[in-house]
Amino acid sequence: MHTTHTNDEADLETHAESRVQRRLIALLTVLLVILLLAFVPPLINVSRFQRRIARNIGNAVGRPVHFDRVSLSLLPLPGFTLDNFVVDEDPAFGYEPILRADQVNVTLRISSLWGRRVEFSKIALITVNEPPDVNLVHRYDGKWNIESLLLQASHIEAAPTAQRFAGPARRFPYIEATGARVNLKLDQEKTPFSLSEADFALWLPEAHQWHLRLEARPVRTDTSPGDTGIIRMEGTLGGPDSPTGDQASSLAQIPINLSGAWRDAQLGGLSRLLFGSDAGLRGDFSLTFGILGTIGHNAIVSNITLNNARRADFVPPRPLSLEAACHAIAGSTFHSFSGIECHWPPADSSDRGILVLTADLPDVRQPQLSSLQLTFPALPAATFFDWLGVATPHPPTGLTGPGSLAGSLHWGSSPQASTSGSPSPAAPTWTGELEFSSGSLEVDPTGHRTIPLGDVFLRSTPPPAVPAPHTRGARPGAPLDSETPDSFDLLPISLTLGGKQPATLEGHLDDTGYTLHLTGTILYADLLAVGNAVPQLGDGLPEFLDRFADSTADPGAEPQAAGSGPTHTLPSVPIHVDLTATRAWGGPQTWRETPQLPVHPHRTSSR
Repeated sequence: MHTTHTNDEADLETHAESRVQRRLIALLTVLLVILLLAFVPPLINVSRFQRRIARNIGNAVGRPVHFDRVSLSLLPLPGFTLDNFVVDEDPAFGYEPILRADQVNVTLRISSLWGRRVEFSKIALITVNEPPDVNLVHRYDGKWNIESLLLQASHIEAAPTAQRFAGPARRFPYIEATGARVNLKLDQEKTPFSLSEADFALWLPEAHQWHLRLEARPVRTDTSPGDTGIIRMEGTLGGPDSPTGDQASSLAQIPINLSGAWRDAQLGGLSRLLFGSDAGLRGDFSLTFGILGTIGHNAIVSNITLNNARRADFVPPRPLSLEAACHAIAGSTFHSFSGIECHWPPADSSDRGILVLTADLPDVRQPQLSSLQLTFPALPAATFFDWLGVATPHPPTGLTGPGSLAGSLHWGSSPQASTSGSPSPAAPTWTGELEFSSGSLEVDPTGHRTIPLGDVFLRSTPPPAVPAPHTRGARPGAPLDSETPDSFDLLPISLTLGGKQPATLEGHLDDTGYTLHLTGTILYADLLAVGNAVPQLGDGLPEFLDRFADSTADPGAEPQAAGSGPTHTLPSVPIHVDLTATRAWGGPQTWRETPQLPVHPHRTSSR
């Protein structure tokens, strides 16, 4: 029995040693295979396939393709690496490559290695020294350089990317790019607008339907725009019922279903991005959108949100926040937009409507043909006062009342008859009328004294009279109002300022500045009180009255309180004035006595 036990122990030791040997051999085999996969591919010369690979990729995209070197890799998955990969541009759009990448990794489908047809599972554009660079070119006739690429792809029968088993058609690879840069060119000129840090993915979830995903940061190359936020977009192009083969003759026929968002943008950075300079605005901007239809004709819906909007040079008591909903119809491959309509707040909101914007943009390449209208159904006075508090560091705090602002403003141009009789397009201008009703001015908060304003109208200046064809100064064939600026008139307002009859305030403003005209009998103290209630009106007024008092001294005048205005004593009895205030936008306001126009006697005939 002892011998038997000894033999069993020996057998166990033998089996353990053999098991360890087998594991060691397996481990060494795996290590050897890994070493072979790691070190053998560089020794295999695949350069003889370089022309064939370039030709096959070029046939697939419809453009010549070049790369400097191709190498084989087996880990972690078998594939090829293409160095300095370039896709040439269609000569009709220029000669700068449409795509350039330092490196492209092409991964093979392992299951296809045992078949007659090799398939790619993934194509990745890699950043080595410079990010992948893509040029989108928009030609003067409305064509895009990617149109032929999309049409070329629609002519090729491809199976879905995630299809498990091979079929008659090759499976479409998963294409991605990380940290890429997308440039926008108009004809041969590269614009300053680009998308940086772009992560892009494209695959085929169903036959004839591409799914794309894009995340990027909009930038401007000629300036540092600041924080412009992130744009994220995802959706599909094409579909089971989309035209294929010879039927897909136009990019406009391809179905589109996209949704996205533009978030975390600051108004300062956004204004620098769009206009190249800081508009002096601060706040948070976000936008969500959806596009459904075809590329040639589709419906767009969007929601816009502004939070804590204000001017940069001061912090208002209540920054502006708003939420608006918009919709429009895009046609001609996003070159025309009709039925643009925005509601603040959204039309389906239970809140009262504040602002409605409607517009039409027949051709984005000719914005002067556009039209826009702003309608205020009945903006509450409190909201209007909050707007003024955001727009200026010195809002007219004396404005009170339960009134409202209503009216509409229109921007656009219309053909008018020239002196030669043929229609001539006029320069687009602002026209319309705004009415502020039931307002008042609180000139003495302690005594609760107010001055009723009645209805205040701001109305666009009527166009000048049409000159006769042979009137002196008229230029034949020139537009009638080609040099007429946007201008509005403040209709006369009656102000009770201490006289037996109310004084009258009226004005005129245009794109250069504004002019105010005050005439009537006033008390100086009341006029100063109105200027304190409306700082825009009172700007420069105390200094002017200080000088003006010297020429209208009154022995019974009472001294002014400290800090209330002029240092001289002002008349305490009503006095007739005829004053004019002028200000160029961005400059100081100047008051002066209104000059009296000379009266010329009528010339009589010598007969």
